[in-house]
Amino acid sequence: MPSLSPTMTSGTIVKWVKKEGEPIGAGDLICEVQTDKAVVGLELEEEGVLAKILVPNDTADIKVGTLIGLMVEEGQDWKDVDIPKDTSPPAPQTTSQQKDTKSDDKSDGSSHLSGRLMGPSVKNLLNQYSIDANSVQSSGPQNNIVKEDVLKFIKDNALKPRDMSSDKSHVSAPKASETKTPSKSAEFIDIELSNMRKTIAKRLTQSKSTTPHSYMTIDFSMNGVNDVRRQLKNSGIKVSVNDFIIKAVAIALKKVPQVNSSWNESTSTIQLSPTVDISVAVATPNGLITPIVRNANQLDLETISFTVKGLASKARDGKLQPNEFIGGSFSISNLGMFGVSEFTAVINPPQSAILAIGSSRLVLDESDRTQHLVRVTLSFDGRVIEEDIAAKFLEVLKTVIEDPISLQNSDGTDNRRLNALIS
Repeated sequence: MPSLSPTMTSGTIVKWVKKEGEPIGAGDLICEVQTDKAVVGLELEEEGVLAKILVPNDTADIKVGTLIGLMVEEGQDWKDVDIPKDTSPPAPQTTSQQKDTKSDDKSDGSSHLSGRLMGPSVKNLLNQYSIDANSVQSSGPQNNIVKEDVLKFIKDNALKPRDMSSDKSHVSAPKASETKTPSKSAEFIDIELSNMRKTIAKRLTQSKSTTPHSYMTIDFSMNGVNDVRRQLKNSGIKVSVNDFIIKAVAIALKKVPQVNSSWNESTSTIQLSPTVDISVAVATPNGLITPIVRNANQLDLETISFTVKGLASKARDGKLQPNEFIGGSFSISNLGMFGVSEFTAVINPPQSAILAIGSSRLVLDESDRTQHLVRVTLSFDGRVIEEDIAAKFLEVLKTVIEDPISLQNSDGTDNRRLNALIS
């Protein structure tokens, strides 16, 4: 099972596209895998024949690194293939785990040497005869100690088991008064989380724990946007308020590039993104996912609308490809259609900011004119974006969104788009 996303630790085989005995060409799709983000097609770059499927359809929680199938070269007998006994992924030890293991070896003499695994019977014998595992010569595979090694060591050294009664004397049964009976009224329902929901929970916790969130809020008028939307609709072009916001945010990011950046934890540096790639939050049955509108500042409103609709549809169907949701330089989350007046969103690492869009509300300005105001809140990483930069970004965004005619003919640079110059 390959890792098909940076945060994937396990997956589900949704469907095998290839069958046993079928040839595989470079770039062929062999199966569909449900990752923590979406359903992704697994393509191979090698050529050969699918000899054996080890993990059937609809098998869930397959750890990354687990053997899921076998392939042979073309011309070989695919029916005569050796199936490994152990198809589970390797379990690498961290440095801290190795240190803990060594300390355990010294404390009770019954664990294992670094890299030498032992079964329960071996551990029991080592403990029963107070044998240091380092003293036993191993004969098992990969230098592992087997039971026969310990029995030979006991015989050669004429060892006798130690008295275990002293250990048992320290173990006492709990008193009846100490036994607690759970209350019958406290009944809970455990809800199994999908891989996507587990990843969302992990990333949200990581973001709030490690990223210093700062917040800034501003209101802007949508009167101009509503007028232009009506004009475009009369011309047969349907675009949403969210499409205008995506375009406006992309232009503002181009004008204030410090916000279009990320924090590099390994080098403690700020990385400016060379492109404006907007991640748009989409709710799916399995959780929230953020497909990306790439180079959004260079797209017109109609193209943005078409792109967002296509990505949202694929996201809900679980058909997004990794390149369609991995990456992004800035995120937008819009809950205005649900009547949410305002909210704060959690930053999507490694990005440094996310914009939360609330619903539109009617107010009267100083001239008693009706204004459709929308309140937005910018969550930003204080390590990357200073408050004056965040304020400048929101100021530019307000200017851009309240001038939707100019918005259509701009890519955020000092130059207008070519079609605007020609007209």
